[in-house]
Amino acid sequence: MHRLGVDPGGIEVVFITHFHGDHTLGLPPFVLHRVFVDRRPLTFVGPNGIEEHLEKLFEVSWGPDWVRVMRPQFKVKYVNARASGTAAGTRYETVKLDHGTMGSTGYRIHVNGKVVAYSGDTESTAPLDKLVRGADVAIVEATGPGDVFSHMSWEAATRLRKRHPGTRFFFNHVYSGTVTGAVKDLQVVQV
Repeated sequence: MHRLGVDPGGIEVVFITHFHGDHTLGLPPFVLHRVFVDRRPLTFVGPNGIEEHLEKLFEVSWGPDWVRVMRPQFKVKYVNARASGTAAGTRYETVKLDHGTMGSTGYRIHVNGKVVAYSGDTESTAPLDKLVRGADVAIVEATGPGDVFSHMSWEAATRLRKRHPGTRFFFNHVYSGTVTGAVKDLQVVQV
């Protein structure tokens, strides 16, 4: 974050879509910073059980030191995502998306008069269209070409973009090759 000019202490709220490892295992280094370097309050919003899931992750990361030393210094609030709400001053709505047996919570986040739709992992089903409809920006996955179990393919992502021409799309979770015009890792893009 520092390399991109992002202050990790300035982040007030983190939205979690689901608890798969590729969406949560990057949190411990961020939390470590918030425990020892910048102790401003932080809110995690996510599916039901967010506190239990993340506290287990942090305890696995640091063992008994998490509960004894680190947790008392961590100014955190856990919020089970509702249909709509406000967390740390940020207004959001949720859409339940299809992603294997776990599902995924999609967010419509209101930032500076704009709507940012964020899907996390999802299949290309009707709830995804509901999530991105009318959004200024959509951050959605496009895992790879062809049939990708419980994820969206490049072909489905292309069709989604055509159905919502007024929305600017950013595709992530790309595991297989690349897409023409894709943002490079660690590239900052103004929206």
